[in-house]
This record gives sequence, structure tokens and C-alpha cells, in this order.
Amino acid sequence: MTNHIKPKRLPLFIQISELLNREIVAGHWLPGERLPTEVELARKLGVAVGTLRKALTQLENEGLVERRQGSGTYVKVASSGDTIYQFFRLELLDGGGIPSADVLSVSKLSSPNIAEKLNLTKLDTPLWRFRRLRKLNQRPVAIEEIWISSEHREHITANELHESLYFHYREEFGFWISRIQDFITLGYVPDWTVDAFPLAEGACCGMVERLGWSNHNVVEEVSLTWFDPKAARYAARWS
Repeated sequence: MTNHIKPKRLPLFIQISELLNREIVAGHWLPGERLPTEVELARKLGVAVGTLRKALTQLENEGLVERRQGSGTYVKVASSGDTIYQFFRLELLDGGGIPSADVLSVSKLSSPNIAEKLNLTKLDTPLWRFRRLRKLNQRPVAIEEIWISSEHREHITANELHESLYFHYREEFGFWISRIQDFITLGYVPDWTVDAFPLAEGACCGMVERLGWSNHNVVEEVSLTWFDPKAARYAARWS
């Protein structure tokens, strides 16, 4: 049985602000619409009112909501999706959901096929491979395999990875993912799946293959994601 390693988590108020942002993106609340009261919303999300207020302050500072004294909190503009999880395209079937991840393994190995996609001249260059279980609102919805060049760090342990790898890239490796290219198709659950993922090895599922370019216009990441279509959907929105 594969051990799940809990990575570094975002502060709870950031998780809540990300969730509300994603739900606004999903159309749960529209511009001009009032959110539930702080007490109602905190109860629904299972957090303290103080934590919710910090999340709302974060959204207010970003210009997404407006807090009117004695009236409540209103959606000010439609979210641009420019958040920590702006490129995390999976959401619950009714929209939104707080993303989180458990690390399944961290390995350093060669893969000529992946090296070619990373535009590396030496196809036997060692690469970092991260395998993770992805969740939305703590519900397992996907497993993923992420590859990056080993030039960014000689040694990496599962415990030092942040649950938001894009945040980790920016803070630890000095680059960030600025654009992506996704290929969505049907796939089959790989043989390294875990019991927590609801689909068995070999089951047909949704699959996303991604190339991620950094702010230096270099392909820095190749990833494969297998997701359960009964639990989540892939969503991309443009305004």
C-alpha cells in the first residue's frame, strides 16, 4: 500500500479565498450578487468567522468583492481566475472545490520521451517525477504524474514539496508557469494507482496531458492527470 505524504499546506484563509474565487469563476455568484452572511458562510465552509473574514479581506484587496457596512459582501467583478490555482482546471461537477494534494512518490530518473518534450538536448538527463493524489474538498478526484528537469534542485524530498507545485516553483526554483497547453482525451488508470482513488487500474477515465511554459518561455513541466469523470470535470473559461 502506498503511503500518502502530506505536503506543506497553504494557510487556511488562503484556501478559503481560493475556494470562493473558484466558485465565483464557476458562476455560483455573479457580479452584484450578495454572498451569504459571514456566519452562514463560515458555517457552510466549516471554518471560524475570523478565518473567513481574513479570506474576504484577501478577495477585497484583489478587487473581487466589496464589503458594504451594514449590508454585506458583494461580488464586485467576475473573477479572472488569476489565483494560485488558476491553472488547476479540475472542479467538482457542480463547480469549485478546494484543491489539495497528497504526495505518493518523488523519484529521480531518466525518460527520453519526457526529456524530448522538455526540449532537453541530452535525452538521458535525470528528471524529477512527482506522483500525487489530487483532491477537491478532500474528495479524491485524480492522480497525476509531473515531470521537471533536475537542474532546479539536486535533492528533493516529498516532505519539502508544497501542495501547490506552481507556488513551489515560484518560491523555491525561481520560475513560474505563465502559460499551458492541455490535451484532453480518454485514458486508462495506470498501474501505480492507489486505493484512495475511486477507479481501479485499467479503468477508462478522463486524461489531461499538459505542457507548462515558464515566465522565461521555456517548457519547464510535463504532466499527466487521470481523473474520475463521476467526481470532477475539466473546466476552462474565457471572458
